Amino acid sequence: MNIKQYLDSTYLKTAAQANITEEENTEVVKKCIQEAIDYDFKLIMIRPDKVALAKKMIQESNSKVTIGTVIDFPLGDGTLDDKLREANEAIINGVDDLDYVVNYEAFKRGELDIVKEQVLQGTKLGLENNKIVKWIIEVAALDNHQIVQLSALIKNIVIANFSEKEYEKVFVKSSTGFYNTPEGVPNGATVPTIKLMLENSCPLPVKAAGGVRTYEEAVEMIQLGVKRIGTSAAKAIANGEISNSDY
Repeated sequence: MNIKQYLDSTYLKTAAQANITEEENTEVVKKCIQEAIDYDFKLIMIRPDKVALAKKMIQESNSKVTIGTVIDFPLGDGTLDDKLREANEAIINGVDDLDYVVNYEAFKRGELDIVKEQVLQGTKLGLENNKIVKWIIEVAALDNHQIVQLSALIKNIVIANFSEKEYEKVFVKSSTGFYNTPEGVPNGATVPTIKLMLENSCPLPVKAAGGVRTYEEAVEMIQLGVKRIGTSAAKAIANGEISNSDY
């Protein structure tokens, strides 16, 4: 198993969140991009304002690493126009994967028309530009029934509006890694939540994001059936080490 080709190496902290300067944060991003190139990970996942930097570094290295970014992150409560504007800019800058945050609070309020239209139009924009699209449902904000419902909602929209050959390009993704949970409660992927997602999003692929920090945990997720793993511990996973990473 080439585990590196499942790994979306991730760094999504702003300078303020990392408690460092903008310049220092850019250097951290550069280091993460270079690490993804050196280790030949599947993808480097960074904030939208760093997509052009990643594109430049990857092209200069003649690397096959792809570039992902997050849209309407981390809350997902922007308007449809907000989402599409941000996604369009990332496309212009050379992104490969668009990881949108679903408006999960609107979903929880029963405002399904908002959610359906955002998923439809966001997916349409990505696929029309030959991008991979992922929808982050934020499992830590949902109960099991809601995880089932939201995974199925995304699946049903894709099946109803896009061709079968495009299903593999639209993922359901577990988490942002930024959701605040009570102390000790996971805010990322867990085996039970991933099982629910896999059962209810099929035939769409699933990305397990957050909480996968060791080679063994990554293998377990892959054996369950996930196609991608989002983690800030990609290097440790690839080396068979244990990481104290928070995502």
